[in-house]
Amino acid sequence: MQLHLHYRFFPSLHFASPATTFRFANCKLRKISTTSSMSSSSSAPPSSSSEEDLNQVIKYHNQTKHNFFNYAKGPNGLDWANQPNPFRRYISSPLLPLEQTESLINEPPLSYSSLFHSLPSSKPITHSTISQFFYDSLALSAWKTTGFSTWSLRVNPSSGNLHPTEAYIISPKISSLCNSSFVAHYAPKQHSLELRAEIPEVFLQNLFPEGSFLIGFSSIFWREAWKYGERAFRYCNHDVGHAIGAVTIAAGELGWDVKILDGLGYSDLEKLMGLGSGFKVPSVRKKGKLPEIEFEHPDCALVVFPIGIGEFSVDYEKLSLKISEVFSELEWKGKANALSKEHVCWDVIYKTAESVKKPLTRDGFCVNSLQRSGLISDEVYRESKLREIIRKRRSAVDMDKKYEMERETFYQILLHCLPSGEGEKQGKQLALPFGVLPWDAEVHALLFVHRVNGLKKGSYFLVRNEDHFDEIKRLTRNEFEWEKPEGCPADLPLYRLALGDHAALAQRLSCHQEIASDGCFSLGMVARFELTLREKNAWMYPRLFWETGILGQVLYLEAHAVGISATGIGCYFDDPVHSYLGLQGLEYQSLYHFTVGSPVVDKRIMSLPAYPGPDMDA
Repeated sequence: MQLHLHYRFFPSLHFASPATTFRFANCKLRKISTTSSMSSSSSAPPSSSSEEDLNQVIKYHNQTKHNFFNYAKGPNGLDWANQPNPFRRYISSPLLPLEQTESLINEPPLSYSSLFHSLPSSKPITHSTISQFFYDSLALSAWKTTGFSTWSLRVNPSSGNLHPTEAYIISPKISSLCNSSFVAHYAPKQHSLELRAEIPEVFLQNLFPEGSFLIGFSSIFWREAWKYGERAFRYCNHDVGHAIGAVTIAAGELGWDVKILDGLGYSDLEKLMGLGSGFKVPSVRKKGKLPEIEFEHPDCALVVFPIGIGEFSVDYEKLSLKISEVFSELEWKGKANALSKEHVCWDVIYKTAESVKKPLTRDGFCVNSLQRSGLISDEVYRESKLREIIRKRRSAVDMDKKYEMERETFYQILLHCLPSGEGEKQGKQLALPFGVLPWDAEVHALLFVHRVNGLKKGSYFLVRNEDHFDEIKRLTRNEFEWEKPEGCPADLPLYRLALGDHAALAQRLSCHQEIASDGCFSLGMVARFELTLREKNAWMYPRLFWETGILGQVLYLEAHAVGISATGIGCYFDDPVHSYLGLQGLEYQSLYHFTVGSPVVDKRIMSLPAYPGPDMDA
């Protein structure tokens, strides 16, 4: 029996438009140039990143844009016979079962809003705490079934529920789990760890504070490309961001902090997770039996450590040397399972992935104290419990077109979307979960307000890095108001651009999807783009998507905490969004869309417990 997963994006659908210009909400959408300026006045890229890498990233980004007249290249239809297995397994690798329980390590259970004010005291690394960490971040959350179709859902969201992200743990020994330090792959269907290798105790002891462990993330591009074609590289990196956000929140409830080890290079990450593939980038698109494209592209490593331990440093050169010394000699257990019989290799994905491979760098590692986020009122969250919100997160399929959010709730959600926390100038990533990132915020939000009681309908802009404010205002339309809306908290940098009903515009910009207009508000995440790539190198391209994914994870949790729902939208018309704002060129680019509102529940779909689930890979 062929099992079909449930999907929420439909980029393969095409809509013709008879006109070359469009008017919505009194704003004219005009054709604009998307050619990179690449002018001599731009700052030269550092020597470690070639101009060819930057050009490839710009080429990929422009080539994979959707617009009113054509979509990015994708499959003409879905090859259900070769739908990728959503669960990577390492055959013959010893299985280390984790606890499958809803029992609470935190007594009494933490309220959702409390985590954004301060973390609880740190828990030790035990079988129970590691079990809860994965259970509340990357595990299955439920199974869904209707008719002849059954599919699984996970705590961490994924575009199309395809889940290209794989996770690894590098841990000290844990009593009743493993008697030595180890590397393991997380298997979400079994909620278990697959032992890949045992490592010397001194590796973690000599490099990180006591009570620390590492998490590694990798991406299987084929899982997304099977449905989305060339645009899949974007979605894979959205999902890396979702996963980073999910583990940061889950760590926080255990009193653990998380930081990306962003000085490590691609080869360091390969060794750390045991992922060497030998994959050679093809020169053209290929189709057939291509098992080599099921390889895992290592994305990043995170260090998880107890709060309150004070400052500590990471010497990336020493860490890289130790990884080479220790991990190159390991005996790796298990062989990766096959995901599909036949494949389509979208060459532009792998060329771009090659261009954003990061070398070892001497990035500074800084442990900043987490800053509390702004709070208008705890009543907004209806005494929601953190673990309940984490595990009931779902992606809405439809919105009810009626529910109105209160203005206070809207402002509260946006306060938790700020990177720097309460009373701070926004820019530095200091608040949960954004503090995991080592760079200043690069992502802002264009909002379309549809149904917020006490706030006029219109377009608004949330400035998440106030150092960008003057530049954004200069680059966007002269007719925009840039006024603080009524009742807006003083430390929330939200500005009204234009009044009016923008529902039709929001729907059309998001590939004509009604869900973008039927909720309380929708938004496009707009990143400082070309200058960021030039200043910080081509490898910032996926990292910009990670930042949008973390912001999306916060929006998911916030929506559920106030009693409604949300959905990430990967299908949108890129340049028409820029045209609405009046943006020219590539200074700022829209990288992810989102919608928040009251969901319509499909009563034909039945929910089943996550564990034990059906004996199927779906």
